[in-house]
Order: sequence, then structure tokens, then C-alpha cells
Amino acid sequence: MHNTFISVIGVIHQKYDLDQLSIYLEGLFPILEANFSDYEIILVNNVPEWRIDDAIAPLLPALKKQIYLIQLSSRTNKNHAILAGLDRANGDYTVIFETIFADQPEVILELFAKSQEQYDVVYLRARERESSQGMKWLYRTFYFILKRYSQLKVDEKAHNTRLISRRALNSLLRLRENLRYMKAIYSIIGFRTTSINTEQALPNDEDFRERFRTSLVAITSYTTFLRSSMLLIFLGSFLFLMGVIANALKVKFTETDLLGNPAIADSGWTFLVILIAIFFAVTTLNLYIMSIYLSNIYTEMKQRPPYIIESVQRF
Repeated sequence: MHNTFISVIGVIHQKYDLDQLSIYLEGLFPILEANFSDYEIILVNNVPEWRIDDAIAPLLPALKKQIYLIQLSSRTNKNHAILAGLDRANGDYTVIFETIFADQPEVILELFAKSQEQYDVVYLRARERESSQGMKWLYRTFYFILKRYSQLKVDEKAHNTRLISRRALNSLLRLRENLRYMKAIYSIIGFRTTSINTEQALPNDEDFRERFRTSLVAITSYTTFLRSSMLLIFLGSFLFLMGVIANALKVKFTETDLLGNPAIADSGWTFLVILIAIFFAVTTLNLYIMSIYLSNIYTEMKQRPPYIIESVQRF
């Protein structure tokens, strides 16, 4: 028995989470009861139209009294739902525990044992990701950008399941960014971090649009990638313009182009249209990139809460 108060956070984000809820809670109960002097289980329901009281009602009274149900009033992204649970956690250690590990509650003991080696953050690391080859290529590209254009140390195979010490959690909660990407936040706060390997693959539990929005938030908020891209676009456009000017002057004075081909210095309608189209596309791209940054700034300035709680329920 560890003389430790531990908080366990579970997020109900999709149908699978709801289906596994009973197994999830019944598996946690004996592990937490036997190994920790005090504990709490914080459930965050991120699907307002679902009422999960029926799934909790048949459970043992000793288990139900340890459950806090946070009902969000409107659906938010998973990172913000996790934050809702972290804000409520009171334990010496907090574990974000995904429902895909519902049949492996002993994982919590492994995370805790590793943390006693003077680590503040311990997470589970998968060997692979459940996705198509095309999506794996996109993930590799995303994480390459994240690592190349930032100082973040982000593990592309990290599960959301992790244990966080009280002092690390206090530092994390001070970062009240509305555009939140949790893996980047964990890297920003620092503290000693390690991982435990698991055979459980990373789930493909988000649709493409949600993954795209999350990726866009991460790239624009935590890296210099788009700023660097705009510089490269400008330099490329400038070099192209210099080449066009040099070619026009060479044709005018030597009647040969830069490749040595004979040419006549007459106005070319097609060339002019192509040139205008290229610069219009470059200008539009630059404006789009700027609009993303302006949108991010506007979102942060409004300081809207990342989530709104409808109720907090005890059983």
C-alpha cells in the first residue's frame, strides 16, 4: 500500500469510451483500492447528449463514491476535455488513463513505480500506429515539422496515457493557452520525463478533419514552420523574377534566351498570363498563412474558456 493520493482521469470522447466504461471502472477499482491510501476517479463526458449515469449506477457503492463526473455543456476537442479533468485533479499524482487500456489497469502501477525513480512525467509509448500507409506518411511529415521547426521534444508514438506529479501538473495548469496541443505542453513544462513501452498500438480515434485542425494548431502555435516557409516562398519568387528579367534582357539584346535558344523579343500573352497567375498564387498563399496567425492571435485575445462545465456529479 502506497501512502499516496492518486487521481485518475478518463475522458468519454467517442462511442468506444462509453461502451468500455463499466469494464474500465471495475478494473480500476481493485488496483486503486489495494495499492493507494486515497484515490479519485474523474470522468469527463465530452459528449453532452450522452448521460452516463446508467453505466455507473450498477457499480459497487465503494467504487461509486470515488467517482466525480464532469459533464461538459458543449463538445470540445479532446485536449480541452483532458484539461477539464486536470483542473479538477487533487492527487499527489495524476494519471490520464485511456479506455483502450481498460483491460490493463495494472499499467497504473507500472507508471507509478517508474515515477519513483525521480521522474515527474511517465507516459506509455506504442510500437506502432493504427492507420493507413498514407496517414502514417502524413504523421511522419507532421512530426518532422514539429521537431525541425521548434525546440519541442515530442514523441510521435506517445499515448495520452501518462502519470504526472503534482509539481509538474501545477506548472502545466499555469499554461492557459486556448490553442492547446497537449504533447507540446508536456514538452514546454519540462521536468524529468520517461516512457514505458507497450504493445498497444496508437488508436486511430479521430476523423481526418479533427486531426487536420489539431495539426494546424500545433504547427502554427508551437513552430516557426510557416514563417520559414513564407521566407522561402519570397526568395523563390524573387529568384524567379530575376530570372524572367535576365531572360527578357538577353533576348532583347542577343536574340537568344538564357538556354541559348533563338528567340524574338515580342510580347507574349501566354507568358504574361502565366507570370501573373504564379504571383497571384504566391500572394494568396502568403495571405492565407498570415490569416492563420491573425486568427490564432484573435482566438487567444478573446480569452474564452477552453471548456464549459454543465455539472459536477458525485455518486
